Amino acid sequence: MAEVKVYTTSTCGWCVKVKDFLKEHEIKFKEVNVGEDAKAAEQMVEKTGQQGVPVIEIDDQFVVGYNVPELKRLLKIKD
Repeated sequence: MAEVKVYTTSTCGWCVKVKDFLKEHEIKFKEVNVGEDAKAAEQMVEKTGQQGVPVIEIDDQFVVGYNVPELKRLLKIKD
């Protein structure tokens, strides 16, 4: 199973959608709130160049935003 990390903030509606999508498909993930963890925010920007959330790390690949087709592809979820 893929290792999944979701970079979020407390006020991000799209982050909630990503987490709901992962839960619906029974994908375990670690949530990292970059609004509360400045070091994690720095790491996210260093890895991706992105300052906005959600950013989803799946193994060593990244999905920016609530991109369902890309999430399904990387997580091998069939329709």
